[in-house]
Amino acid sequence: MLLFDALSETAEFARRWVPFCKKYSVEPRAPEFYFSEKMDYLKDKVQPTFVKDRRAMKREYEEFKVRINALVAKAQKKPEEGWVMQDGTPWPGNNTRDHPGMIQVYLGSEGALDIEGKELPRLVYVSREKRPGYQHHKKAGAENALVRVSAVLTNAPFILNLDCDHYLNNSKAVREAMCFLMDPQIGKKLCYVQFPQRFDGIDRHDRYANRNVVFFDINMKGLDGIQGPVYVGTGCVFNRQALYGYDPPASEKRPKMTCDCWPSWCCCCCGGGSRKSKGGKKKGLKSLLGIGKLYSKNKKKMMGKHYTRKSSAAAFDLEEIEEGLEGYDELEKSSLMSQKNFEKRFGMSPVFIASTLMEDGGFPEGNNPSSLIKEAIHVISCGYEEKTEWGKEIGWIYGSVTEDILSGFKMHCRGWKSVYCTPKRAAFKGSAPINLSDRLHQVLRWALGSVEIFFSRHCPLWYGFGGKLKWLQRLSYINTVVYPFTSIALLAYCTLPAVCLLTGKFIVPTLNNLASVWFIALFLSIIVTGVLELRWSGVSIEDWWRNEQFWVIGGVSAHLFAVFQGLLKVLAGVDTNFTVTSKSADDAEFGELYLFKWTTLLIPPTTLIILNMVGVVAGVADAINNGYGSWGPLFGKLFFAFWVIVHLYPFLKGLMGRQNRTPTIVVLWSILLASIFSLVWVRIDPFLPKQTGPILKQCGVEC
Repeated sequence: MLLFDALSETAEFARRWVPFCKKYSVEPRAPEFYFSEKMDYLKDKVQPTFVKDRRAMKREYEEFKVRINALVAKAQKKPEEGWVMQDGTPWPGNNTRDHPGMIQVYLGSEGALDIEGKELPRLVYVSREKRPGYQHHKKAGAENALVRVSAVLTNAPFILNLDCDHYLNNSKAVREAMCFLMDPQIGKKLCYVQFPQRFDGIDRHDRYANRNVVFFDINMKGLDGIQGPVYVGTGCVFNRQALYGYDPPASEKRPKMTCDCWPSWCCCCCGGGSRKSKGGKKKGLKSLLGIGKLYSKNKKKMMGKHYTRKSSAAAFDLEEIEEGLEGYDELEKSSLMSQKNFEKRFGMSPVFIASTLMEDGGFPEGNNPSSLIKEAIHVISCGYEEKTEWGKEIGWIYGSVTEDILSGFKMHCRGWKSVYCTPKRAAFKGSAPINLSDRLHQVLRWALGSVEIFFSRHCPLWYGFGGKLKWLQRLSYINTVVYPFTSIALLAYCTLPAVCLLTGKFIVPTLNNLASVWFIALFLSIIVTGVLELRWSGVSIEDWWRNEQFWVIGGVSAHLFAVFQGLLKVLAGVDTNFTVTSKSADDAEFGELYLFKWTTLLIPPTTLIILNMVGVVAGVADAINNGYGSWGPLFGKLFFAFWVIVHLYPFLKGLMGRQNRTPTIVVLWSILLASIFSLVWVRIDPFLPKQTGPILKQCGVEC
């Protein structure tokens, strides 16, 4: 109910805001960020009416915010009899888990114009049907429902996908995406155009690597040179046809060389006349069925069968195809009857199926808007996806909380390509969790999704061989699903320095000259590769170092938990529910940065810090007791221990908070685990050789 009323207020405000933005080329188009920007808003403005209109618009926006705040305050307490709409009828969605599908068109319909009388972009409220006993598939299911509704109501050929916490920062970004998708050479083979994620409200030093610049400015640019960047769930413009499970069009072959020196009667003997008559027969068949230019020249493959797409906007009925099959050969019958299989792929909606065959978008003229609304409600019903390919081969793929990686992977396996678009002015901006606990839970969700894909049939290690996925692209997808498992080795690497200091043993064996040369060469090659990546991408050393630090922090906490949760889900069927990450600060600027929220993800990194600190103290104390000769080997051990502590330093600052003290519960749990580990290690003592055979003792006088 809150969203329904808020969209109604938003539609009314948009009638004034959209003309203002177009008239004065306002950037960004989000009013909250436009009016709060600390900048010279008079720069490049030459129209005398701008200042007056801006003041009036700001007053309108402040009044709009007050109305929205009133709706939020009203929604805090639900009436006992449930919500009631303005006309007095009960709100159909009072039971959030059991309600019918609802659609309300606010803008873009007849009469919904701006204050200047111009047409506005369409704004539609969609609430899919919810019933007990049905699996709704969370975000992926909602996105698939929106794809079907938009196909029935407007059927635009391209779809912009944004998270609810993102806003348009560059109004020309969509136009830049169109430059790729409408390119005559590569446009038909592109499944999506991905933009990098940029964020507002992050602390200056980016303590927890929220900007993730190494991934967005190095990895994604590298993938752009193979088959394209991976889909990251937001900031993406899709080719609608790629979401429907079609293969990209085959590359057109060069026409064969012909010779016009032969007489015309020779061409008839060579079969030219038969081709003409065959084409005439097909043309007559299409005329009979009344479907115009239904079939394009290039057939599309989907699910191992050939399907064709429509290049014009003529309507057709599936039953009409079946009625006119008599008198034609089996090849033509199979080609036409395959259209009936669309119902098994896309569901029982002739209007939606017709829209999937329209390559250039649009829908037949003369349709009744009320009938389209009824059809749109039908395609968001609970049972619509049953016994169809939705979530399996079509739309956003189900089976993982990171449906973005899985959906993009399926498109690339079919041979589609993607493009990475990085305009100078960030296309979209959003919010990021700057709080330590929220950030770790976000990383846990991503890692859990990767583990789910690893144990599914869509794992890049074995899925899609024989398809059109390039080998280097496959390696990149393999990396996206196996990285959580590196947490096991990383945990061992972060523990061993403390073990060495506590036991007096060293983890690195003595190397000969040749092995030392190979070790140094490998180490230098890694450094040179990192430096070249930084120089090529423009990423600063500070951003790279923050990324390295949080890779260790997330690896020994969120990634480790994701591996065990994934194993529990696969082996024991124990499902884990993720929580939506909090991404807003309430009090002062960066207030969330210092807010402590208890979570078990904090225990492993804290334990490692305590272990390594205790190991440093024990190692230095042992060196002081044993004299000058023990200081040399100690420095190597201290180097590895301090290396672990330095990587975990942002985590330590997050634990301290603004008051620079760690919560008691975290300290107690960590000390307990560190003590248990130390006692067990001393009891096992794996570095001492175990004696075999009889135990020999020193003989005395009576030996």
